[in-house]
Amino acid sequence: MATIEKKENSQVQIALEASREEFAAALQKSYNKNKKRFQVPGFRRGKVPYQLVVKYYGEGVLYEDAIDEIVNPAYSQVVKENDLQVVSRPELDVQEIGEDGLKYTLTVTVKPEVKLGKYEGVEVPYSKREVTDETIDAEIERMRKRNSTLENVEDRAAQNGDTVVIDYEGFKDGVAFEGGKGESYSLKLGSGSFIPGFEDQVVGHNVGEEFSIEVKFPEEYHAEELKGADATFNVKIHNIKAEILPELDDEFVKDVSEFDTLAELKADIKKNQEEAAEKEAKNIFINETLKVVADNAEVEIPSVMVDNEVENMAQEQASRMSQQGIELDMYLQYMGQNMDQFKQSLRPMAEIRVKNNLVIEAVSKELKMEATAEEYDKEIEQMAKAYNMDKADIAKALGEDNPYIKENIVSRKTVEYLADKAVKTEPKAEEKTEEKKAEKKPAAKKTTAKKAAAKKDDASEEKAEKKPAAKKTTKKTAAKKDDEAKTEEA
Repeated sequence: MATIEKKENSQVQIALEASREEFAAALQKSYNKNKKRFQVPGFRRGKVPYQLVVKYYGEGVLYEDAIDEIVNPAYSQVVKENDLQVVSRPELDVQEIGEDGLKYTLTVTVKPEVKLGKYEGVEVPYSKREVTDETIDAEIERMRKRNSTLENVEDRAAQNGDTVVIDYEGFKDGVAFEGGKGESYSLKLGSGSFIPGFEDQVVGHNVGEEFSIEVKFPEEYHAEELKGADATFNVKIHNIKAEILPELDDEFVKDVSEFDTLAELKADIKKNQEEAAEKEAKNIFINETLKVVADNAEVEIPSVMVDNEVENMAQEQASRMSQQGIELDMYLQYMGQNMDQFKQSLRPMAEIRVKNNLVIEAVSKELKMEATAEEYDKEIEQMAKAYNMDKADIAKALGEDNPYIKENIVSRKTVEYLADKAVKTEPKAEEKTEEKKAEKKPAAKKTTAKKAAAKKDDASEEKAEKKPAAKKTTKKTAAKKDDEAKTEEA
């Protein structure tokens, strides 16, 4: 019979023992499993009697598998019978082993107890970004830019917004450095794709000019030998191309959408932006509600749970990057990070995610929240659509009562319940100011660079000459914003 003792930091110690007879039977099973490994003179491999194996090798040679034979089923039974929410691998401590049987303890970490605070009717600031003529015009301007063309310029110097075709080579202390050279490279001035100061110094130069540029690499640059270093780039301009935007008229509208007039396009953009703003506001409100509820709760999070979440997040990141053809290790090397540093950077978010999940689970239990058969069926149907699979096939693969699916449903219902019960309040003055800044803030410039100077564009000069018109979109999605809000995982 097991004895269970609670320890500090959500740890539980399980004391168990096996009788002499049980241990002897386990030793016999270990012998049967491993007997082909043993060799004794006068006996063929696998035919050495049990007693001779013990005599020649010692009984200890059979202990490892014998212990597994006893411990694994006993541990599983204790966890099930006592409904232990284990979050770590058990640590085995053998206290007695031999003729009298086996005595041992298993130490595991379990989910911590959550002391909920107020979770219904919490006050949460609510705001929704405004859709204005300016935001609509900005989207139309992005559509024009996506359908712009590049035309050669011969009669003036390069300006911001132009695309220049250049050769360049970088030098540090008079010596060329790796990755600092490019030929016939297409660079859009003002894009921020080169290191700070480079593009600004190309402005004002003409086709055929050869000149030098002095720059200073950022302190946080990925290449260790170039961090904070002064460098000189020799540059030659081969070509200057100006971006020509299409005329904003009904013909343009017909070319890039399913609409016939500019007024119709603007109306659709407004509708899509309002829907996106509503969705964004709702998701932010849900996340903020969960933050308040989690802050009201008290829970000591075991470090092993954070460790596990960090591993999950790292694997998620690696999987996402792999889908883009990028290896995480190579990316980290490029960014001047190692895996330990990367995982350490994930810990703050991992701690938030773990606490949120624990609080959601505690609230759902208190509310006796469950997943109905209809909700389960709907979830399977949505998954089938998402993965482009037959509903029956995915249902068979997941099973009729998949606990992971049910857990997701309950979690989502709980979060929605908390948001429904929350009280919407006006944002504070400083929060409104930050929102206004966020609305006016332009899209972030790219700051990554290929090796030492730039992110290499494989497109040829001919391809840069003219960008093809965007394909027509459906009437419902003709002008959806590219930056539709993404929400933080609960």
